[in-house]
Amino acid sequence: MNSGFKRNVSVRGSEEFTKISLSEPQQQAAGLTGVKEALRHSFKEMGVVRSMRALLEMNQEDGFDCPSCAWPNPENPSKVAEYCENGAKALADEATTSKIGHAFFQKYSVEALSGLTDYQLNQFGRIIEPLVLRAGSVHYEAISWKEAYDLIAEELRGLASPNEAIFYTSGRSSNEAAYLYGMFARAFGTNNMPDCSNMCHESSGVALSETLGIGKGSVKLEDLYGAEVVIVAGQNPGTNHPRMLSALEKCKENGGKVISINPLEETGLVSFKNPQKIKGFVGTGTGIADIHLPVRINEDIPLVKLLLKKLVRLDAVDKTVFDHEFIKNYVSGYDELLKDLEKYEEADLLQRCGVTEEKVAATVALLTRSTKIVVCWAMGLTQHKNGVANIREFVNLLLLKGAIGKPHAGTCPVRGHSNVQGDRSVGIMHFVNTALNERIEKHLGFVPPKDEGVDTVGAMRAMYEEKAKVFVCLGGNFLMAASDTEYTAEALQKCKLTVQISTKLNRTHLVTGKTALILPTFGRSEKDQKAGKLRRLTMEDSMGRVRQSRGLLKPISDKIKSEPDIIAELAHRFFKGTHSVNWKAMGEDYEKIRESIDTVIKGFKDTAARSKGVGYYLPNNVRERDFSMLPNGKAQLTVNHLPNHELREDEFMLMTIRSHDQFNTTIYGLHDRYRGVFNERRVLFMNKTDMEQLSLEKLEVVDICSEYDGVKRTANNFKIVPYEIPRGNLAAYFPETNVLIPYNQYADKSKTPISKSIKVTVVKRS
Repeated sequence: MNSGFKRNVSVRGSEEFTKISLSEPQQQAAGLTGVKEALRHSFKEMGVVRSMRALLEMNQEDGFDCPSCAWPNPENPSKVAEYCENGAKALADEATTSKIGHAFFQKYSVEALSGLTDYQLNQFGRIIEPLVLRAGSVHYEAISWKEAYDLIAEELRGLASPNEAIFYTSGRSSNEAAYLYGMFARAFGTNNMPDCSNMCHESSGVALSETLGIGKGSVKLEDLYGAEVVIVAGQNPGTNHPRMLSALEKCKENGGKVISINPLEETGLVSFKNPQKIKGFVGTGTGIADIHLPVRINEDIPLVKLLLKKLVRLDAVDKTVFDHEFIKNYVSGYDELLKDLEKYEEADLLQRCGVTEEKVAATVALLTRSTKIVVCWAMGLTQHKNGVANIREFVNLLLLKGAIGKPHAGTCPVRGHSNVQGDRSVGIMHFVNTALNERIEKHLGFVPPKDEGVDTVGAMRAMYEEKAKVFVCLGGNFLMAASDTEYTAEALQKCKLTVQISTKLNRTHLVTGKTALILPTFGRSEKDQKAGKLRRLTMEDSMGRVRQSRGLLKPISDKIKSEPDIIAELAHRFFKGTHSVNWKAMGEDYEKIRESIDTVIKGFKDTAARSKGVGYYLPNNVRERDFSMLPNGKAQLTVNHLPNHELREDEFMLMTIRSHDQFNTTIYGLHDRYRGVFNERRVLFMNKTDMEQLSLEKLEVVDICSEYDGVKRTANNFKIVPYEIPRGNLAAYFPETNVLIPYNQYADKSKTPISKSIKVTVVKRS
């Protein structure tokens, strides 16, 4: 084959428009419409009988965890339906009866398939056998599992250094799979273990570790029920975590208040019609947000500083606004924080954040008299250059109010994918944990590498610079999830081998290394049996609870394998059965994996028994008000600077968002009914006054351009949709606009890409 051969694949897919229609944004989330959409999608993909069987077992104590978001299950789940519309869509997408194998790829080349949209690619169905795309070919062909393992092992053995391999992890994997994967990477000799949290909640982990001593949230689900105030900042639960709405509804029923902080007023935080209640089908539903603060994109720090200044002034009068006893006993940095706040003028902060004085005053009034406060957030806070500082500023508010380490108060980073937090807990990390390394050496019998590996941004750069030659993905759609799409595509294509452990076709299967493998695996809902024995897996939810998951559906094919099976067999073959770890035995018996996790991973104990039923919580120092691992043995108040965007006169601030018909990069459909957009994804939400200034009409076609370090990037063909969004701000769906995000623009300390604050210009199409 010609060594210079390069496949002519489309990195972005089709950029043509479909037949868009618009309506007014909806004012109620869920309800009968949500039920209908969930069942319509389920019946279409799975059929009626298969759908009902699976839906009734999802998120139940002896069933399987939803393959969608990481929102926790209540301790007493509804026996009828403990899932949301998007959870049902995720299940239907995974458990579809549509399937593709080598015959499909004989008919369609990767070049032809790459011209389709991501939505079209996802519609083809489940991959049912291992496939290889050989160097110089444009068609995948069937390959035996043995040959696939041998191919990977041969490429890994041929590397000049273990650091020429990268092992990426998606958040859909189980604890058992992620643990084996991370230990295999270390046994191979590298800490190159980027994962999807690098692109979303890494800023949360850094900020919370610095201030509170643990990179996880401190609240449990039940804490939301009794909170006096729940702040939902930079998050759209109605689309991304819909089951959270029922928790907010309980909070409201108990007299609590909800404050929404977001550039867009999202439907789920306006009104919620709970489909598990009669009033969810009649009437107007439950109003959720008592106050909506339409903050300008990434101006959360000015807003919180403004709130703090006003609270400081009130506290100076009677000393009861802040919890001074808590501050004295548990908090460091109080005087420094107050001194910093004196530098700012309230009028300047108000102007920057873009919120009215009346709404700020109402918010201060709520916070003044409340001591049980929960702050929830998602990527609207994390995906900025100052993402770590954003979260630290909200932690300042909680610490001053003493709203940490007690019932109905604390931090609640709402994770995206269903086990992304568990992946990190069991050892998926690119940095070095000395204590973990010592336990690995003691209990697993090998010496793990002591050099830091690459995160997601580092992985992109390593492949682009040809310092990494083998790229293995445990789930996910790396190309479309990562920033700087064109750069990432070129990086992948420079690899000798790319390997995808996947359920369905996505663009990363088409834009590949010189040789590519697809290793098909079980979905969360599928029955995992070995030697006639039903096997269970475990996951960790957003709030640190570990519980078992058991699939019940017949697997789509007898040629697919579980993730632990695939990883264990690969490790066994790579080490030729001579390693200190008995990989093959752990792949066959998941109890052996859990026993190893209990021994090696801090906080896990008696997992086999304790993870049954409602499961068990991992240790959390914040819940015990134990800050002994931090400077002075106290939680840390921090001084955070205002964001500095330096926009030109013609530039806007763009944030990427999801539609209601997608989860992460998986596109279920072309509608975003809550925002009133139907049958189209290539839209740009824009303030009407900004439209007038640029002489733009509704549905006029534009390009969106960014320019960093002299490099211009363009997202082509977007239709303008007038929307209630702060002036100077724009919103558009990802992954279509990921092409605009430079690979080298990311959050300080966490390296999370700036997906929510991209400086762009809007250019009319000629």
